Amino acid sequence: MIARQNGPEGGDEARSSAAKQAALQSEEAGQSLRWFRRRLSLCQAVLASSFVVLLAACGGGSEGSSDSGGPPPKGEAKLQIVSFGDSLSDVGTYEPIARIYNGGRFTTNPGQVWVQNVAQHYSDTVTAAFTIDLTQKLSPAGGYGYAEGGATVATPAIDNDFLLDVIGNVEMPLTDQVSSYLQAHGGFTSSQLVLVWAGANDVLRAGSSPGSPAIVMTAANSLAAVLAQIVQNGATHVVVLNMPDIGITPQGLSSVDGGATLTQYSQLFNTTLSAALVTNNVSDKLIQVDAYTWLNQVLANYKANGFVVSNTAAACNPNTTPHDTALLCSPSTFITANADQTYMFADPLHLTTRMHSLLAQYVEQQIAASGLGD
Repeated sequence: MIARQNGPEGGDEARSSAAKQAALQSEEAGQSLRWFRRRLSLCQAVLASSFVVLLAACGGGSEGSSDSGGPPPKGEAKLQIVSFGDSLSDVGTYEPIARIYNGGRFTTNPGQVWVQNVAQHYSDTVTAAFTIDLTQKLSPAGGYGYAEGGATVATPAIDNDFLLDVIGNVEMPLTDQVSSYLQAHGGFTSSQLVLVWAGANDVLRAGSSPGSPAIVMTAANSLAAVLAQIVQNGATHVVVLNMPDIGITPQGLSSVDGGATLTQYSQLFNTTLSAALVTNNVSDKLIQVDAYTWLNQVLANYKANGFVVSNTAAACNPNTTPHDTALLCSPSTFITANADQTYMFADPLHLTTRMHSLLAQYVEQQIAASGLGD
């Protein structure tokens, strides 16, 4: 059989079929191009959104944000934490006794204090340098957390009778804490971050006599001298927090004058300290953290910071918490189950777990702003 040859009519059909095929291919190519453009636009939008998120994480965006939805990322530097001070920084000096009541630190236990949170940020763990036993005796424990509840800047424990029934007169003032550290370790190193927060007990115990302001000023001057001693012994990264406004604590509000005197003493301590740091030639060698302003700002925006109760009540029930002290406070004595997160204060003076977390983040931000660690 002879195959039929394509005539003019068959050629037209072939050309028509080819044109249709070309048109179909063109349409498919157009669809592919439109799909690619849509994907490209989507990717650009995602990248733009990611840049905004990254900018916010690096400190961009609007100022004054009170977002505290989680801990910041760890600092790049690995630093050993050494801390000195009082109950606001005590990581567990009295825990062997306090554990009888499921307590341990001066906060809403088992929560951490700010020093421990900062240590974690710089890949460290800080434990107590001294701990108490059941006979109310302090013994070296090998840690670098020298802060002790009840401590003043320089006056001995025997002058104060802080929680005498629980711990006795054992707490070391700041001057002795630093001396103990130097005796054990010789000096400080560039791989350490030294945290110092002291003076609150001096302000609280100054009283209201004509000589009270002098007591406050002496404590501030003594603190400046201790900071100079720390720097002179090799510390290159030293953080010092000034006095928070003790007048706005629940204890301050309950005082006869509603906290006015304690606020004045807090301010006097801070102005005296600032001047003394200059006199001791260490003002520019420290990372200074304004705890006074920080506390007032958190209070002014307490709801935005996640709290339900500000400074009008404490998280630890005074009727069920032994001695009404945060040292012996535990979940079984909380006013409500989540009081450690919804109250600002654990007891009339001490901060809750959430407050310590916010303070640690604030301190870490100030450290990063100095150029260290992040």
